[in-house]
Amino acid sequence: MTLNPIGDMPVMVDGDVVSDSFAILMYLEEKNPQHSLLPSDLKRKAINYQAAYLVSSSIQPLQSLPKYFEEKVGADEKVVRTRTHIGKGFAALGKLLKDYAGKYATGDEVFPADLFLAPHLYSAVDRLNLDMTQFPHLLRLHEAYSKLPAFQDAVPEKQRDAPSS
Repeated sequence: MTLNPIGDMPVMVDGDVVSDSFAILMYLEEKNPQHSLLPSDLKRKAINYQAAYLVSSSIQPLQSLPKYFEEKVGADEKVVRTRTHIGKGFAALGKLLKDYAGKYATGDEVFPADLFLAPHLYSAVDRLNLDMTQFPHLLRLHEAYSKLPAFQDAVPEKQRDAPSS
């Protein structure tokens, strides 16, 4: 609560304190324009913003609500509702990204769309066991991300505050 008034993550301290993934992305982009995090192509840049926003506003909050769902509807229904809502977000992402993908979400380099999408694909596949056959494009992205060392190091189980299994 000291760094972020709502006590949430992530928080970046860089002289300034910035919280929220999207705000951190924008801050870093503006602070270091010579090392852009975004593609130079204006349309691909916009697709990255759209994908990041879709994940952060429509998919991510639903992955944070399982305890609420469980209290209201029970454990089994919680999983069903979470999968359903995340599936809707994935369907929208699939449509958004289908014409822009290369090796990754919007081309052959990792951009913010990938940074926002990868953890939620990981969670959907490895934690929620979401049937990804209905999202073959996103499943291919998940497989591509899982081969990248930086993404491998970022999985929740490898974080120092991860619960021991």
